[in-house]
Amino acid sequence: MKQFFLIPVVAGAVLAAACGGNQKSEESSTEATEATTEQQAPAADIPGLADVAVSNEIALEGNDLMQYSATLFRVKAGETVKLTFKNVGEMPKESMGHNVVVLQPGTDLAAFGGEAIKAVDSEYIPATFASSIIAHTKLLGPGETDAIEFTLEKGVYPFLCSFPGHYGVMNGKIVAE
Repeated sequence: MKQFFLIPVVAGAVLAAACGGNQKSEESSTEATEATTEQQAPAADIPGLADVAVSNEIALEGNDLMQYSATLFRVKAGETVKLTFKNVGEMPKESMGHNVVVLQPGTDLAAFGGEAIKAVDSEYIPATFASSIIAHTKLLGPGETDAIEFTLEKGVYPFLCSFPGHYGVMNGKIVAE
């Protein structure tokens, strides 16, 4: 009787250990592959890139639906890029502020977003990721505008809004060619 009870328990434990143990390493492996692919992905592999004109003057807006007006830009590498950002929303800055943070290729966006939540005193720009930040606008409230200038080498650069919870939907890419 004890053997019949013990066999399913042992089999279940072995099965759970086998499934659960590999899940984390598979996720880590997938995340590492995605980050590497993002960093090394040729610009030609980005959907919709051929439809985007090359311009070093970027005009971007953010709204109360946590959306940027565009999520893909092409610029000339090695030349100054001027990005003008406007918050066209109506909700208060304290509950729906927006900014634009341009990051180095391969930056872990989820890790950046997790650190940004803690950086209330610096408008959600985490000092722990200072080496990953190329440029950023101020955190803007309704109707406010800010402009920044920066230069990019050839590559694909992610940008996002660092206000808590926004980075997951308010993000995009700047392709420097």
